[in-house]
Amino acid sequence: MNRFGAARTPFFFAFDYDLEEPMIHALSELPPEIRLVTPSVSVRADQETARPVRISTVEPVSVERYRRGFEIVQEAQRAGDSYLANLTFPSGITLDGDLDAVFEQAHAPYRLKVGERFVVFSPEAFVTIFDSTISTYPMKGTRETAPWRPGLAHAATEILAYDALLADEKESAEHATVVDLLRNDIGRVAAEVRVPRFRYVDRLRFPERTLFAVSSEIEGTLVGEWPGRLGDIFEQMLPAGSITGAPKESTCRIIAEAELDARGFYTGVFGVFDGARVESAVMIRYIESCSGGYRFRSGGGITIYSECEREYRELIDKVAIPWRRPDAA
Repeated sequence: MNRFGAARTPFFFAFDYDLEEPMIHALSELPPEIRLVTPSVSVRADQETARPVRISTVEPVSVERYRRGFEIVQEAQRAGDSYLANLTFPSGITLDGDLDAVFEQAHAPYRLKVGERFVVFSPEAFVTIFDSTISTYPMKGTRETAPWRPGLAHAATEILAYDALLADEKESAEHATVVDLLRNDIGRVAAEVRVPRFRYVDRLRFPERTLFAVSSEIEGTLVGEWPGRLGDIFEQMLPAGSITGAPKESTCRIIAEAELDARGFYTGVFGVFDGARVESAVMIRYIESCSGGYRFRSGGGITIYSECEREYRELIDKVAIPWRRPDAA
């Protein structure tokens, strides 16, 4: 990354959660199995399929297995080893369609497909860098409504969900913790750290529901010629704070004990450097191939005040594909 950046060579990068299988390729030599979209870069995204895609069945981890992981996290929190931990598990799914159809039809600003291994359709930006300003956008806190329908009645329902999300004390505390963590992470690589936007809400529409998600914008100023230090910058900031917790180091150890298996590329980071600008995303909303079918990984933030049943329900609710076109709904 440092070498490509110093030479202003456009490149793609992807890091798995444990930083064991990095992918770094010049955009001009991107392997044919990789398709990607960011807000300003698109590679092999113009292929189209008429096949609608949807998730027809979901088999989540059992509530008993989830509760064991949940209790490991909360026991560590009672001991003071973590204030916030992002607990995640895979759900087996039946996918009517294939990974190419998901890539083409999912609505998300960041999309990535790697062969038949996995597809990501992430709403969460990680780091952007332009004109010496580095920004990050942690997303933490969600609330859903009933299936979308046009009309005033549904609009009123969405307003109630929006207001309830912003008023939720648990969600507010969780979000503030992540913002503080990411402020510290930005401060490791930049000066003049600031928070231009705190707790703004995005709306994500799915065939089955509308989901509101809360994000904040944090930024700092990079000193000197930053392109030649891109590898060092990302090394300092990974793994992403929004999908680990606080304090990060001890919380990562707790997550490893509580979860079912290794995350792989789920909750890793991917992005591009176009020669002048960096765009990257956290790899959430993630479907991977497995023996016998597909798995959708999801989860949420756990605090000492969390309720197991509510968090388990949130894990299941996130198993969905936001649609990009009406005919894909």
